[in-house]
Amino acid sequence: MDFKNLILTVENKVAQLVINRPEKANSMTEAAWNELKEALIYCDETPEIRAIVFSGAGEKLFCAGIDLQMLMTTNEKTNDACEGRKREKFRKFLLDFQEIITTFEKINKPVLSAVHGGCIGAGLDMISATDMRYCTADAYFCIKEIDLGMVADIGTLQRLPKIIPDGIARELAYTGRNLTADEALKCGLVNKVFDNKETMLKEVTAIAETIASKSPLSVRGTKRNIVFTRDHTVAESLEYIANWNAAYFYSNDLLAAFQASMTKQQPTFKD
Repeated sequence: MDFKNLILTVENKVAQLVINRPEKANSMTEAAWNELKEALIYCDETPEIRAIVFSGAGEKLFCAGIDLQMLMTTNEKTNDACEGRKREKFRKFLLDFQEIITTFEKINKPVLSAVHGGCIGAGLDMISATDMRYCTADAYFCIKEIDLGMVADIGTLQRLPKIIPDGIARELAYTGRNLTADEALKCGLVNKVFDNKETMLKEVTAIAETIASKSPLSVRGTKRNIVFTRDHTVAESLEYIANWNAAYFYSNDLLAAFQASMTKQQPTFKD
């Protein structure tokens, strides 16, 4: 697809989704946000795509957060002579951007974030909603909103404490300090740290290709159940998986996997 702020390519059933505003530190404008949602939905609805690697262009920053120009024009877009209607518009404005980031979770395809350099503000909001996170040794993560006199409001405060220890999430949110790559690995924010961006993208793409070789139906079901479990009790989640497998267990993928296991060959699955 042809985007102005993103690059989307597909190879070996893996989509490479890249924020492409390196001259602006990959900051996110309103147009970039809209393209991001469009790209994620496209990937979800394209059977030939089975996994997504999410990264940033350039060498310095993965994402510097929301473009400051966009923040400065927020008041103009939500302005109204009636204070109640003004606040209603602002609430909708926030909910719309929350929904864009939630799209990472709502789509059925796994998203693997590959972070280099700074991952700031909205950058952290986005990767917190992805399935797995990887980074380079020079990467750092920052909840910058506190330094702008704001409360982070599009996902980090809601998701990060469910990924890393609560106390560390609070420290980052209250202080605005940078979390280094080593710290991110130790607290579980990222799965692995790589020496450089080139190596990271190569290795993360290989992981995505491994996922893409599995049963697409099973991968989609696994993601849906993991997301559901995060927000529900064990009892509710057990019932959910029982209902899920009652609906999807007897698939052609199951037969293909068993046959391949018996013949010691790599199974082939329908997209």
